[in-house]
Amino acid sequence: MATEDNTQEMDDTQVAQTAEETTQEAAPEVSELDQVKEELAAEKDKFLRLFAEFENYKRRTTKERIELFKTAGQEVIQSLLPVLDDFDRALKEYSNDKDDVHVKGMTLISNKLKETLKSKGLEEAKVKAGDTFDAELHEAITQIPAPKKKLVGKVVDVIEKGYLLGDKIIRFPKVVTGK
Repeated sequence: MATEDNTQEMDDTQVAQTAEETTQEAAPEVSELDQVKEELAAEKDKFLRLFAEFENYKRRTTKERIELFKTAGQEVIQSLLPVLDDFDRALKEYSNDKDDVHVKGMTLISNKLKETLKSKGLEEAKVKAGDTFDAELHEAITQIPAPKKKLVGKVVDVIEKGYLLGDKIIRFPKVVTGK
């Protein structure tokens, strides 16, 4: 019986050791699996962030490119604004002589220049006497006593036209305000 007890004790010890070894082997496998899952999740997160950053970059560069195309000729157009002013002054001066071929020629050239600039996105700022003065939209040259009480704090006269290129003001209208 003693040998039987020893054999049973050895079997119990071996079973315990085998179970312990199996548990030790399973524990590293589980932790290894968890570790791989964590690494995978970290890489997925890194990928998503990189992808989102790239999408933002594409959106930003596309927006900048569109903005550049909109205002690409801004300097050239700004340099042509005094020419438009000169045409307007000349046509105003010679408005009484509509039958003169020179006046007709100037009118044709002026209209062609205006239409060409309009096709490039140039718009005249809409300002007239009686509009409320806004420092963000107008440039006040001077203040005069208002001829009428309703013109106090408003535009009395427009000295020089303003222009917009797209949504951007490239020259503020110069106005006289009433006080």
